Amino acid sequence: MKKIILIGILVLILTVVGFSVWKYKFAGDKGNIPEKQNLIRVNEPLPNTLVQSPLKIAGEARGYWFFEASFPVRLVDENGRELGRGIAQALSDWMTGAFVPFEATFEFQLSTTKKGTLILEKDNPSGLPENADELRIPVRFNSVETIKVKAYFNNDKMDPEFSCNKVFPVEREVPKTQAVAGAALEELLKGSTDAEKEQGFFTSINPDVKIQKLSIENGIAKVEFDEQLEFQVGGSCRVAAIRAQITETLKQFPTVKSVIISIDGRTEDILQP
Repeated sequence: MKKIILIGILVLILTVVGFSVWKYKFAGDKGNIPEKQNLIRVNEPLPNTLVQSPLKIAGEARGYWFFEASFPVRLVDENGRELGRGIAQALSDWMTGAFVPFEATFEFQLSTTKKGTLILEKDNPSGLPENADELRIPVRFNSVETIKVKAYFNNDKMDPEFSCNKVFPVEREVPKTQAVAGAALEELLKGSTDAEKEQGFFTSINPDVKIQKLSIENGIAKVEFDEQLEFQVGGSCRVAAIRAQITETLKQFPTVKSVIISIDGRTEDILQP
């Protein structure tokens, strides 16, 4: 009798273990994190697969994961740096509690890390933390040859009294390119990362500033930005900080001795205090 009971217990244990393995393999491999699979499921890309730009995403989510038939998606590298973002669109009526198919396609920057994370965020128009949710899917990137550049930021720990034109470098790793000055400026315009912010680094430059043109000749770097650079910028201190960030970022290169900043072709009346 004891032997029969022991055999029964053993069979039960093996059944439970087998079911757990099956659930992990066939739920996990489809991109469905077990605690999320009743909310959102991703068929493409699968976890830990190699992804390339443009990235296509396909799956299904409960109607309440959407708002106005869409929700945001973004891709970050292993360091948390955002490589790209897009909007997933419902392919049928989203005003339901049932699963609704969706698709998204967006381009992303080359990664300097081999791994990253695709994040599918529940649209949360209320902004309340208790209504927020997300699905995170690990992905892989093609390895690329990289170089290191510096971007210069203000720092309220190294310069607690904020000396306006005093800036400090952070090192960034970017895909290898001959246009290293442009790559350094692009890193500057991305602002400080979360890790850098914890160290006191911050930027005085507006978000979403675009570089229109950059040339280096006879030791002079001429860089032209769009009007977002000076949008609602006021105060001599902030203006000095913006100029210092751009100038020092470019002057890290031995070919640059001085910097001329312009906005939509204007140089004389820009970045006024």
